[in-house]
Amino acid sequence: MQFQNVYYERKVGTAKPCYICMRPTTTVLATLKTEDFLYTCDGHLSDSGFVIQITPFAAEKKPTEQDIQKVIADYHAREAKKKDAQSKDKAGSENKDGDQPKEGILSSSVAASSSSPSATAASPTTTEIVHRKYSLQSKIFEARKNELKRREMGVKARQVGQGLPQVPRTAF
Repeated sequence: MQFQNVYYERKVGTAKPCYICMRPTTTVLATLKTEDFLYTCDGHLSDSGFVIQITPFAAEKKPTEQDIQKVIADYHAREAKKKDAQSKDKAGSENKDGDQPKEGILSSSVAASSSSPSATAASPTTTEIVHRKYSLQSKIFEARKNELKRREMGVKARQVGQGLPQVPRTAF
């Protein structure tokens, strides 16, 4: 069984003994397809003699296409609002009747306020779960591979043993 020396930190609900110190812990280091996993304390994750963190925990998030489209739409909405306000101001100065421009401003502010809640409801905030990546030290990784190989050989030996006939129990 071949697997890479890349382990992801996960949290579980049930505490089990740590691989190093046997204290109960809910932190698990597991390979991507969960071929191998080991429980470890949070203190051991900072020990450079045990594991090395591959990527920093707080990676800088790049804006998604959805975020970019939202910003562009907001910008266009503000520009349209400015143009409407300027055109209404010009129309208001030309018209001596004061009731019509006031209604226009009120209706545009109501329309703008009704469009903004729908925009926020359309794009809910999503929280992405980021797992820390670790690499075991070479000697510990070799020990893990040997332990898994030994377990696999034991399983194969039991399977072969089941197919063999039993030893006779009667005397000659």
